[in-house]
Amino acid sequence: MTFKHRIAVVLSTICLPWFAQAKDWQVQMLNYGDAGSMVFEPSYIHAQIGDTVTFVPTQSGHNAKSYVVPRDTKAWTSPINESYTLALQHEGVHLYYCPPHLMMGMIGVIQVGKANNLDTIESKYPRLRSKIALSPERADQIVANIQQ
Repeated sequence: MTFKHRIAVVLSTICLPWFAQAKDWQVQMLNYGDAGSMVFEPSYIHAQIGDTVTFVPTQSGHNAKSYVVPRDTKAWTSPINESYTLALQHEGVHLYYCPPHLMMGMIGVIQVGKANNLDTIESKYPRLRSKIALSPERADQIVANIQQ
């Protein structure tokens, strides 16, 4: 075995456990779920850097759009009625919603590590909440899951 091959084996042994721990979270976009109508399930995820979240249009007419994202993260929007995978590369909170069903309270939270952008969530969430006509309390409960 050459020196280069030995280095590759050592590096893969060191790095493999880190990659093996990454998780792909599945978020179902539903017309009706355990929490009621027009929901993301799960609606709150506490993930780690390196994880991914795949939005699955289990029922038609849904997509997900970021409202607040962690620092150094670009805003994102999934295509309607299509699966979409989001790579979680920065610590902080993603607050997102389904544009066609925001007024019905279809929001979700992905917390990646620590909530280092909680100040942004606290300042922007009231405006998002004001657009929810049905189930604003459910939205409050989802946001209340954020851990410092």
